[in-house]
Amino acid sequence: MSAVALVYDAGALLAAERSDRKFLVTHKTALLGGRHVFVPAPVLAQAWRGGARQAVLAKVLKGCEVHPTDEDVARQAGVLLGLSGTADAVDAVVVATAMKLTATVVTSDPKDLRVLSDAAAFHLGLVEV
Repeated sequence: MSAVALVYDAGALLAAERSDRKFLVTHKTALLGGRHVFVPAPVLAQAWRGGARQAVLAKVLKGCEVHPTDEDVARQAGVLLGLSGTADAVDAVVVATAMKLTATVVTSDPKDLRVLSDAAAFHLGLVEV
C-alpha cells in the first residue's frame, strides 16, 4: 500500500518559513516515508516572497511538487465555495486538490478547511502544524 500524499496549505508554508519544529518533523517524516508532497500553485503564490528569510521554505519546496491548478480543480473549488458559503479561493483550491489526489492536508487552520470539506460531505484528513 502506498503512503498517503500530503497537500500543504499556505499556513504550512509559513510554518516552514519560520522553521516551526512540528512542521519540519512532519515534512521530514513524510519524505522519509515515501509520501508525495504537493503544494498547489496558488498556495505558493500566496506564501512566496523570495529573499533570504525564506531559505528554509526554499529547501522544503525542493521536496515538494508544485501542483498546477487545472480546470477540474478550479471548478471543484468554485463548487466548494458555493456549497460552503465561504470566499477564500485558495483554501478551496487546497481542499479540491486534496480531494483529487486523495491526500491529507497539512495546515495551521483546520477549521476553515473543514467547513469546505464538510460542505461537500468529503472526509478530509488534516494534520495541524
